Amino acid sequence: MTDSDKNVEILTLRHQLAILQRQIDKPRLTPHDRAFLAALLHRLPKPKLRQLHLIVSPDTVLRWHRDLLRRHHAKQSRPKQPGRPPTVRSIQTLVLRMARENTSWGYRRAHGELAGLGIQVAASTVWEILKTNGIEPAPRRDHQTWATFLRGQAQAILAADFFETRTLTGARLYVFAVIEHATRRVRVLGATAHPTATWTTQLARNLVMDLHDAGTTVKHLIRDRDSKYAAAFDAVLEDEGIAITKTGVRVPRMNAIMERWVHSCRAELLDRTLIVNRAHLLHALHEYETFYNQHRTRRALHAAAPLRPLPQPITAPDRLDHLDIRRRDRLGGILHEYEHAA
Repeated sequence: MTDSDKNVEILTLRHQLAILQRQIDKPRLTPHDRAFLAALLHRLPKPKLRQLHLIVSPDTVLRWHRDLLRRHHAKQSRPKQPGRPPTVRSIQTLVLRMARENTSWGYRRAHGELAGLGIQVAASTVWEILKTNGIEPAPRRDHQTWATFLRGQAQAILAADFFETRTLTGARLYVFAVIEHATRRVRVLGATAHPTATWTTQLARNLVMDLHDAGTTVKHLIRDRDSKYAAAFDAVLEDEGIAITKTGVRVPRMNAIMERWVHSCRAELLDRTLIVNRAHLLHALHEYETFYNQHRTRRALHAAAPLRPLPQPITAPDRLDHLDIRRRDRLGGILHEYEHAA
């Protein structure tokens, strides 16, 4: 471009800038905008700077530059770590662990526990750690949620339910099963086409004997409000010190663990099997009960089975490189179990 062309371009840009300045009362500049303008213009002599048509005054640009240098020198002269040193991360983790495991503790109680462990921190430090992580420092967290209560009482809770299935002829059969909340162990106690009061009462007696033989202590039994549960059924259990807890009307989630097992039983067995009669149904259910209790993994048990703990993990590389896994079929291949070859 010639000098004449450059002058025309500069005049055009200046005129456009003047038009924009008339439309904007006060331009808003970000710190990046200020730094860029200061970097470009600070080398120009002051008389030349005053001749430029800028959206800010030359004195303002020079003031930005002076402020930038002042902040830079102030940062250089400032100590590296002003104030109190940060709390050690392991202490913060320990304070949060205490708050999580002891919901009734306040920051003073946690501070005392730390002092008993020989960890010297200020009480205000404990307060700040809790507050920063969204935990109330005062002991107002002592209310229990249903999930916390059920986990604490799981060893003493049993859930029961009736569910129905159909045979090849269309006959309806009712199945009664119970599950332990803590171990997720299932007991299929019986199946019948006519669930009378006498039959359900006998199931209650059988259940009590099974619990005694297994050495299981149960304090609560959760069931729905089905009319199949006779008064004698509840009486047998209450005589053993087992309180009956009824779910709300049409609220299956109050018995969610039992309902989840019924869903698994249907999806993995009943929906894939043609049931001939009651004897065939009981045989299939008892096979599934054995499979569920001794082999099927449960997420609530960290991938263990109700009656089988997890084995020790394989760490030897040579064993992982030469795995010999065999499959065992149940019910003609409907259920599969995998195990190491002997």
